[in-house]
Formats: sequence, structure tokens, C-alpha cells
Amino acid sequence: MDVLKTNKRKIINDPVFGFINLPSEIIFDLIEHPYFQRLRRIKQLGLSHLVFPGANHTRFEHAIGALHLMILAIDVLRQKGIDISDEEAEAVSVAILLHDIGHGPFSHTLESTLVSGISHEDLSILLMEELNREFGGKLELAICIFKNRYHKKFLHQLVSSQLDMDRLDYLRRDSFFSGVVEGSTGSDRIIKMLNVVDDQLVVEKKGIYSIEQFLIARRLMYWQVYLHKTVLSADFLLVNVLKRAKELAMRGIELYGPPQLQWLLTHTVLPDDLKDCGQKSILIQNFVLLDDSDIISSIKVWCSHSEPVLSYLSNSVINRKLYKIKVLEEPVSTKKFRQYKAMASATYSVNEEDVNYYVFQGVIENSAYVTESENILILSNSGKIADIKDASDVDLKALSKTVKKYYLCYPKDLDTK
Repeated sequence: MDVLKTNKRKIINDPVFGFINLPSEIIFDLIEHPYFQRLRRIKQLGLSHLVFPGANHTRFEHAIGALHLMILAIDVLRQKGIDISDEEAEAVSVAILLHDIGHGPFSHTLESTLVSGISHEDLSILLMEELNREFGGKLELAICIFKNRYHKKFLHQLVSSQLDMDRLDYLRRDSFFSGVVEGSTGSDRIIKMLNVVDDQLVVEKKGIYSIEQFLIARRLMYWQVYLHKTVLSADFLLVNVLKRAKELAMRGIELYGPPQLQWLLTHTVLPDDLKDCGQKSILIQNFVLLDDSDIISSIKVWCSHSEPVLSYLSNSVINRKLYKIKVLEEPVSTKKFRQYKAMASATYSVNEEDVNYYVFQGVIENSAYVTESENILILSNSGKIADIKDASDVDLKALSKTVKKYYLCYPKDLDTK
């Protein structure tokens, strides 16, 4: 009797790019893997949906979108005579598909809270190496490109640079789902203008205005969405909930939670621990079972916990009782900061240490174009290459300048005192 063979040349209907064709069987198999399916349960923008109700899209959609753009970019570069073998094309497609597989619950929001000191890129590499073992070494070249150890450096730039397929997808996708139209980018035109010179990814001069618009869109998306003050307030609260839960769990106080969350709350994983195969294996086993639903279901239960700080913070997240946040051009004065802490201490009957969960301050920074990094290069008609900030007739200094702002965050109740 014949065994039915699974059709792996699937088509995905994406709301941003339309129909997306999966280019190979290994791409299909990786998407079907539980590690990748987990991304369906991880929101792309943390708690941004509390401000932008449509921003409920996931890392899964973003990874598929970035894959689609990579396929388009490879096709464009090949048409221009750039040598990319079928093996390299598949490997760089796998690299972009898996570039975010190491994200934990709520993406960047909890990145340094659940697993401190280990970035999502490091966790992505860990999971890619684990998948490579499962797939019999078929991901070797993809990992090599992802780590920037392959001799064709432009392939890595397509995955990770200031003009990679990751950014081209997330700006357009986040703009679409948040409804912030200023963030929309002409990704199709930018990709059509890509080329490679001396193993460097470049943009032909005809695409310079699209790059200018891309950089401006990135700046606007950071200040209007990613660093929106209410989004920051929600993210800070979520971080503080998990920080408090971990503090209590390490003290031996019983907390509700699934086993994988319990393990992460009661263990501190450091970068050096990843050198130990046993520790690394246990981390992976727990990490890949964790997603947004585990965090939210636990926080819902913690709302009625007897520990008052955890209960207050949990209720603030679940019922959207977000803190007020003031974003300022100058740091908050020490006197004013102490006044708010004193009010919080009296209002919520907390000690000097725990009051830091109610009143806190910090710095937010952003620059749309980092000149110290791998720069965006423009290819002139004469064949000369120049940095976008020099090739553009627009003054891009403001986009390459790091903007620093200061914030003060506290419960809204304190303003009535």
C-alpha cells in the first residue's frame, strides 16, 4: 500500500504581503516543528495591544514575512548576476526564518527578566543548534551565516544589519497592525534596489529616497509605538511582576505556575551555564515550553496572592490599571523622586526596598541609524559607494543622533495626594 506523501510546498495567505510560497521542504518541516509553532503564542510587540488594540500579531507571522522578503531579495540579487547557489539560498532563508526563535514570552519585554544576561539571539543559536542535531546537520550553513562566519558576508547582512529583511518586515508589519501609518515602508522598492559590491550589501542610487523614508519611518515607529509612554508603562509593570515573582520564588514562597515557569523563577541562568551541556539541556527543555499564555494565566492567579506587592502589580497588568509615566527632557530631581517614594510608601504601606516596585525612574534611548554599525551603503551610477548620510541630500544627522529621554513612573493614585 502506498504511503501518502505530505505536500510541503504550501502557500500562506499573509495580510501584509499576500500569498507567500514556502520555497523548500526543510522550510516546511522547520515551520511544523514545536519550537517554531511556539512563536504563534508569543506576541510581537509585548503589551503594545493595551495601547494599540490591533497589535496582536505574533513572532510567527513576522518570521514568515521576513522569509518572504528574503526569497524576494535572493531572486533580485540573482537577476543582477550575484552568485548565490541553491544551497546558500536555502541556508540564508532558514537563517531568517529562525532568527527570532529564541524569543521568550512577550518578546523583548521580558528578555532580561526570565533569563537574565542571555539575549534572544544567543537563545536562537542554542535552539538552531538543537534543531541542527534533529535535522541531521542540515542547518550547518544556516548557522554559519547567522553567526557571520560564512565567507559571503552579504548573506549575513540580509539576515542582520541596518537594512535586513527582519527590519523591513517588522516596520511594515508593526505599522499595519498598530494602525500607525507613518511607519509603513516601501520594502518592495528597497529590495528591487539591492545589489552587492565587494561582498557588501548596497542600495542602488535610485532607491535612496526609499531608504530615507525607511529611516524616518523607523524613528517614528520607535517614538510612536515601541517607546510610546503608555506601552513603556505596561512593559515596566510586566517586568516588575515577574521580577517580584522571581524574588518570592527564590525565597521559597509558593506561587502558582506551570512547571516550566516554576523552574525559571527558581533558577538563575547565567551565560557561563550554557557551557555546561546538562544545564543548557534543562534550560532548553523549560524555555521551549514557555509562552505568553503561561505568563498571563499565572498573573491572573497572582492577583489574589496574599503577598501585597505581587497582588497589586498583577492586578495592575490584568485590569490595565497602568502607572502614570512622565517622559522628560531632563532627569527627575532627587527631591521630587524622594517625595513620590515617600507618598507611595505611606499609601501602600511598603518598606523602603519594596517601594521601588511602585515608583521608579530611568532612561530611554533611541537612534534610527547607528553610524558606528554596518552602515547603509549607496551605489552611485559611476560605481562609487557612499554612506547614506553622505549620499543623501537630506541632513540625516538627526536620525543618527542618539536621543535620550528620562522617565518617572508611579501609580496614578499618587497624583491625588
